[in-house]
Amino acid sequence: QPGENDSVHDWVDWFWRSFLPGWIERTRDPKGFGFYDLLDEDAQAAQQNRRTVLAQARLLFTFSHLALQSNNDVFYNAARVARESLPLFRKSTGSYCRARTSSGESTGDTADDLAYSYDQTFVILGLATWLRLQSDNGANKNDNDQLELEACWCAIEDQLTDPATSLLLEHDGLGNPAHPAAPPRAQNPHMHLYEAALQAFEMTGNQQWLERAKLMRAKGLEYFYDKNSGTIIEFLAADLSTLAGREGQRREIGHQCEWAWLLCREAQLGGDSSVTDIAARLLAFADNHGFATDGAMKGAAFDAVSFDASWRENRFLLWPQTEAIKTFAIRKDNTRHAHSAQALTLLVFQKYFANRAAFANQLDDTCQAVWPDALSRLLYHLVLALTEGARNGLWQKPQ
Repeated sequence: QPGENDSVHDWVDWFWRSFLPGWIERTRDPKGFGFYDLLDEDAQAAQQNRRTVLAQARLLFTFSHLALQSNNDVFYNAARVARESLPLFRKSTGSYCRARTSSGESTGDTADDLAYSYDQTFVILGLATWLRLQSDNGANKNDNDQLELEACWCAIEDQLTDPATSLLLEHDGLGNPAHPAAPPRAQNPHMHLYEAALQAFEMTGNQQWLERAKLMRAKGLEYFYDKNSGTIIEFLAADLSTLAGREGQRREIGHQCEWAWLLCREAQLGGDSSVTDIAARLLAFADNHGFATDGAMKGAAFDAVSFDASWRENRFLLWPQTEAIKTFAIRKDNTRHAHSAQALTLLVFQKYFANRAAFANQLDDTCQAVWPDALSRLLYHLVLALTEGARNGLWQKPQ
């Protein structure tokens, strides 16, 4: 590892050249399939007999994306491992269950046999990027992959969409989403299906995916954008009313940034440019209320604050830092934002990676790990932040 006096460029170079290849080697299951879902604080594989489709689909995207950026066979081969794991989760064409054992069997938990809308969005994200990678590598056109990509969208429309509101359902085992005992309505799957459709448009050039992205963006903002505060609501009650207490007030800084980045991306891809006005409001809220201004974690994004900034959660998950880095990177023309992207990236490496066997998922305000595990699905966040910074000239591209 680089030392405490090394630059962000040194750390990024280490991540590309050393950490990621080592991670791939350590987390690939030599006896089962795919990649382990997490490493413990000693960088040893944990939960060895359980695989989630979320982790495999995110890794399929992550390594396909990196292979497109770098032409590195290490990343291409890792993407293939993740791609080959997906059929073991398939319930039906386009539909994937949440988890399987390392031998591809049911875990025995009925919840793991359900298809979750959140997970399905990442299958689309991964498949679309894998298809582009195959095309760029001159591989023969795989009609099965193309058909499965379309089938994933159709499965969401047919099995995971509330006919009354067109909002996404939590999972395919939900009978009445408006029932008082039903789970809250979540913004997160809507945001990620918006992201997946934008990616599918960029990867395939098929205009239909851009239209799908616009529809999902409009639906997500219709229900979850709080115009009064300029923030994204995390959850609504099953009947679409505001949740009581702190849950209804809570705003995650990472999602303010993630939505803003996606809205700007839509505009860049030729979508509705007016959505950047909403992105600006989301970023203003994050900039004004979302970052620690002192202490050991100065400059880091809080997990959450209230919509009126009257309280905050004084903890720091890793993924919100990466979403903030992405939004600083796309505003690089402002010297302050370019500096903020580099400073926050350096903080991530110095606090979450330095002197650890892998990395920590969550820290408190004294930099102590309150969640020391290194989740494989977080590579999606880390890699996107670093490739976005590289795209905007803030540090080097993957090799």
